[in-house]
Amino acid sequence: MSTSEIARPAGFLGGLNSRYHNRALAVFMLIVIAHWAEHIVQAVQIYGFGWPAAKARGVLGMPFPWLISQEWLHYGYALVMLVFLWVLRHGFAGRSRQWWNLALGIQFWHHIEHLLLFVQAQSGWRLAGQKVPTSIIQLLVPRVELHLFYNTIVTIPMIVAVILHRRASAAEREITGCSCGVPRRPALAAS
Repeated sequence: MSTSEIARPAGFLGGLNSRYHNRALAVFMLIVIAHWAEHIVQAVQIYGFGWPAAKARGVLGMPFPWLISQEWLHYGYALVMLVFLWVLRHGFAGRSRQWWNLALGIQFWHHIEHLLLFVQAQSGWRLAGQKVPTSIIQLLVPRVELHLFYNTIVTIPMIVAVILHRRASAAEREITGCSCGVPRRPALAAS
């Protein structure tokens, strides 16, 4: 299928991926940054302040300690990320779409890991006889470090995709109908 044959979604999704893509992408990236802030603060609490992992709750977990232990909240965020990555992908084309799809694929696996944690929290069953809900990769890597890693490997291709998307060619903007990319101005000739 050539790039001129890519079908754009209609209705709400069409608008979200064309004239409102810039705003939707900005909202999504703010959500991602807020989530990153939580993980960074938690890492600083553990490695900078020497707090035990159970006491390192991030920003929101300090006034609301129950948040950190609610697996549905973590699963809900993983699901929201997955949905945003899926829905907003129609606004990307070319190389930016490839990078965005890479982030989507990685987030799909991250979502599976959180789904596994959520099922364990709800059912009482534990993976590999662990005492607490445990994801597959968490059998090898501690949870705090693992989630920093997951968030890093999802965020890097997202950032690359957004940069490439903002520098989209006229042909790519035509495919998506998105107004995010600012047309490049020709260099001014020296007088």
